[in-house]
Amino acid sequence: MKKSRLTEAMRNVRNGDTQEQLAMELNVSRELISKIENGRVEMAPDISRKLMKRKGSPRLAMALRYEYTGTGTTLLNGPNVDLHRSSVREKTIEEAEEFLTAIKACSFAKPLTSLSNWERPNLEKTLEEGVELITAIEHYLLIACEESGLDLVNVWQNHHTQLRAKGYVQ
Repeated sequence: MKKSRLTEAMRNVRNGDTQEQLAMELNVSRELISKIENGRVEMAPDISRKLMKRKGSPRLAMALRYEYTGTGTTLLNGPNVDLHRSSVREKTIEEAEEFLTAIKACSFAKPLTSLSNWERPNLEKTLEEGVELITAIEHYLLIACEESGLDLVNVWQNHHTQLRAKGYVQ
């Protein structure tokens, strides 16, 4: 396994702690932490769950999802990115408005397998705008959690509790 965003996120989540301290917290060896951070082994699902539960890091959540599924947001860190909370908020609003415009222009009245050649680009545009909105929202969550000290795992657990209470999931 090559070095990746996950290895960066692992170092970030330690937040000054040593590999030994993190290993003790997760009940694994320091060598395993080193191997994960250096991209020599993949993080086992049970370790990733323990780490998320203990640290609640949005950066780690993003990196894990991207690393293991190849989908989802990757941390924006290029030269043109501004992750100040005001910029992230404004970008999220902009992307939400663009998605809303695109979804209104895309008809779901008939089966999507029956789309004509001229309707298909509208659906593709809607999907692209949706992915851009998800990226913006993920970064909004990241900045809000990091700056406020709120735990992303708790935010998701509260959401899942609400879904169960409303009868949307079992």
